[in-house]
Amino acid sequence: MGSSDLGSLAINAGITLGVALALIAATFLLARVRGRYDTIDSLWGLGFAVIALVGLGLSTGHGELAGRLLVTALTVVWGLRLSIHIHTRNAHQGEDARYAAMVRKAGDAPGRYMLTRVYLVQAVLMWLISLPVQAAQYARGGLGVLGWIGVAVWLVGIGFEGIGDAQLRRFKADPSNKGTVLDQGLWRYTRHPNYFGDACVWWGLYLLACHSWAGVATVFAPLVMTALLARGSGKPILERAMLARRPAYADYVRRTSGFFPLPPKRSTSARGTG
Repeated sequence: MGSSDLGSLAINAGITLGVALALIAATFLLARVRGRYDTIDSLWGLGFAVIALVGLGLSTGHGELAGRLLVTALTVVWGLRLSIHIHTRNAHQGEDARYAAMVRKAGDAPGRYMLTRVYLVQAVLMWLISLPVQAAQYARGGLGVLGWIGVAVWLVGIGFEGIGDAQLRRFKADPSNKGTVLDQGLWRYTRHPNYFGDACVWWGLYLLACHSWAGVATVFAPLVMTALLARGSGKPILERAMLARRPAYADYVRRTSGFFPLPPKRSTSARGTG
């Protein structure tokens, strides 16, 4: 990547930051109209798709067309799948308990609190995490070994996400499973196949950016995404809620890996019982 490419990438990054902020501001207004702050969850994946498409347009004349199209397509497929899944899942239920708790905590100014502490923070995170995609769109040369490994890691990730979400959807649709814990399929090996898959997707996209030093320098992006999923707003919050609602979940935690897929330990109780 030459100096002109680096300069253009810097301009690209500035523009996409503005795009992320504008998109999240529009999402906030939509959330206020709907009366549901969990609207941000439905738009999270779509935001990455929009940033990737804007980057594709801005990177015209830079990088390799095939590589630009590939990293953009992988990001858009991931983002659209995630947004459709979350919107469909949330459409027939009330406000997410996490956001309801935040609103109660905000006191007399819930709108301002949610805008500054949640929505704008999400915009910055979205932009930061998307930087490997933007760097990959400006990289020159073929995919190379790391690029093909990145595609393979992405495929593993999207597989874990899609299959894990489908297995959970079928499990919840069966009335006989009410009050029990899904511990079959991918959920037998990790308590969060969807989160693990999400992390793999972003490590895969990062590897696609690694045939330029600018791309290598964006390693913080998949690290941040993985930390959010495994230690931040993903796994810990969900598991606290599950432990409070379902006694059987404690045994599931004892015998099942929390993030990386591993063979399960021997159960200490019968399946689905507390």
